Amino acid sequence: MHRHRLLADISITPNADGLPGIEQLRTIVGAVMTVGLILAVLALIVAAIVWAFGANSSNPHLAGRGKTGVVVALAAAVVCGEAVALVNFFWNVGQQVG
Repeated sequence: MHRHRLLADISITPNADGLPGIEQLRTIVGAVMTVGLILAVLALIVAAIVWAFGANSSNPHLAGRGKTGVVVALAAAVVCGEAVALVNFFWNVGQQVG
């Protein structure tokens, strides 16, 4: 004997008022994003200096490390700057999957 169950649709959305301290958490996350961007700028400056020093001293290994550092610093800045947009994009994609 087969019993068929109908599952009710579950609809859950983010609730900004659900927990105390949400505003403080948003403030903390914003501060962490700011620190991340500042560190990305610092890393970019250091990597560019390493790249320039390696290029001017005919040291291809050091120049290559500097180039890699520049790319990583730029990628980190993009991720920090676009974190909210990326999460919102994937949230919307996830909502369309079901």
